[in-house]
Amino acid sequence: MQTWIQKICRKAGYRWTAAAIILLIGIAMYSFLFGAVRSDHYDLELFQLSDETVRSAKTVVDPVKTEQERQRVATDLEPSYQFNDGIADNQSAVMDSLFGYVSEAPDEIGGKEPTLPQMIEKLKENLRLMETSENGLRLTDDMLRELLRLSEKELESLQQNLKSIVSSRLEQPIRAEEVAAARSAVEQDIRENERIPAAVLQAAITIGRFAVIPTETVNAELTSMQVEQAKASVEPTRILQGQVLVQEGQVVDREIYRQLELVGMTEEQADYKPAFGLALFVLASTGLLWMVLERRGASQMEKVTSLLVLLAVLLITLALMKLLAAVSDNFDVVIAFLFPTALAGMLLRLLLNERLAVYVTFLLGAIGGMMLQEGSAVTLQMEIALYIVFGGLAGVYLIERDARRARLLQTSLAVGGVNALFIGFYLLIGQSQYDLTEIGFYFAAAIVSGILSGAMAIGLLPFFESAFGLLSTMKLIELSNPNHPLIKKILTETPGTYHHSVMVANLADASCEAIGANGLLARVGCYYHDVGKTVRPQFFIENQVNMKNPHDSLPPETSRDIILAHGSDGAAILKKHKLPREIVDIAAQHHGTSLLKFFYHKAKEADPEIPEADFRYSGPKPQTKEIAVITIADSIEAAVRSMKEPTSEKIKKLVDAIVEDKLKDGQFDECDLTMKELKTVKHIMCETLNGIFHSRIEYPKETK
Repeated sequence: MQTWIQKICRKAGYRWTAAAIILLIGIAMYSFLFGAVRSDHYDLELFQLSDETVRSAKTVVDPVKTEQERQRVATDLEPSYQFNDGIADNQSAVMDSLFGYVSEAPDEIGGKEPTLPQMIEKLKENLRLMETSENGLRLTDDMLRELLRLSEKELESLQQNLKSIVSSRLEQPIRAEEVAAARSAVEQDIRENERIPAAVLQAAITIGRFAVIPTETVNAELTSMQVEQAKASVEPTRILQGQVLVQEGQVVDREIYRQLELVGMTEEQADYKPAFGLALFVLASTGLLWMVLERRGASQMEKVTSLLVLLAVLLITLALMKLLAAVSDNFDVVIAFLFPTALAGMLLRLLLNERLAVYVTFLLGAIGGMMLQEGSAVTLQMEIALYIVFGGLAGVYLIERDARRARLLQTSLAVGGVNALFIGFYLLIGQSQYDLTEIGFYFAAAIVSGILSGAMAIGLLPFFESAFGLLSTMKLIELSNPNHPLIKKILTETPGTYHHSVMVANLADASCEAIGANGLLARVGCYYHDVGKTVRPQFFIENQVNMKNPHDSLPPETSRDIILAHGSDGAAILKKHKLPREIVDIAAQHHGTSLLKFFYHKAKEADPEIPEADFRYSGPKPQTKEIAVITIADSIEAAVRSMKEPTSEKIKKLVDAIVEDKLKDGQFDECDLTMKELKTVKHIMCETLNGIFHSRIEYPKETK
């Protein structure tokens, strides 16, 4: 796949290739999430039976119910009343006018002696306004006759008694609905008053009842204000998320259908807002992914490979989420807690880097909160999102750089512990009640989630390594095992080369770590870099023990071919055994295009015109910092080993000379090793070599 990726990048260019892969990532996210954010729609007809129970997908305000509740509150509100203390005086004045008409009736009729019928007619004419008033005074002719027959003193006494009885009632609050009772009470008082003549009792009762009117009236302005305040205080009536709108087998009446339309769940309604919202989420996610990727210090080819790995990891995790979401309705518990929270984080931490692993962990937390939600709502379920984030971050940060498979399983158990802590938080802070079976399931799910994360990461790592040509820390640890067939081959067939490789590995590892390069890769690469010497071991000086140097009897051209071939031979052997490309590159590039000086000068003695290029390694020159450091370490270790009495000063001069020679020869032109890093490499190698070739203390000989 690595070759295939390189061909695409060369043809389309890095940016177009990266943009296409990011587009695929966005399409994958949108496709998996669309079903989770899309509102459900039901084909329900008015006045037909529902074939399923329908719950509201969201919380909305019901304006009809809200208005009905406001009207009910306004209707139930007691109006504000205001007592009018001037009513008693007004009604007293009305009664004074009435009795004034009675006493003045004879005087208003011309003639010496007006007749009673004439006075009655005149009085009726004067009282007509009172008869047409709201209360409607109804005095019969008999009542008027009896009033006219009273003497002036009797009439004045009747007037005072009635005013006293009525005023005592009107001084108390009387509402409209209480007027009838107040009139009855006034009538009773009149009947019980012995000073009122029996002949005018009915007239007195009629006048008394007429005079009683409401003294406490509604304050319309204040009442209206209170009604508005009461309406405003009414909380809007809502259709809640998850609320049952219609039961299975229930008739869909107008009210039910109205609520279904209100929440947008009828077949005729289409809500495009979730689709647009999801598009914004995907756009923001992929944009941030691009920024995180660009911040990574890697080559364009490595960035494209990283994007493809991210796409594969996302597809796997999204598929797992989809599977859990599909079967979640069959369980009474939240099975989303079984999701392997740290799977993506572990894979990306081992295959790529920590920054990408952390970002994808947060991204999957948000995605999981949408895809693994419980209930009918289109929303983000925070407990699931936080569960994935906490478990994922635990997996990312608990994995060590030199993680072995056993260590990865230990990390998985630690992730399970973090998951269990979050489950404890979830159960304690929630308002729901759980029985022992549910509590046991959730804690078991947390542990299973952690173990699944590690187990699946171990199972998927070889696939990613082989499919994308990646070299994980775990793979490097496995390749460093002394029981590996090629390392065994080097040890048994070329023991001198093996020792040399171990020494070079120590130098290269320490130097790479000091400049921020991959020390583990450099160490493991050193173990295999001279595997090509196993083809003709006796032609290399470190393997010539107690034997004559065969190069002494060979022409320099033949020796040249043998020595120069060990790089390509090693690369071929490593490819045959399917070792990672990075290890093969170290074997092929660790001499760069450097000159085989000894045999070149030997050949030049016989032919001064011989081309220098014929005695150079085929290369290419080191392409990475790690290979450049190995190149230096390889030359320095061989040179220092040949020194008779190495001292700190000699070692330093030798290291400076070798590095200076390679620098002038242009061996570092094709890698990004800086002069500052080169200075650090020289310093670390000198310290390491001083530790290896330190001066031994000369102990005094024993005296007998």
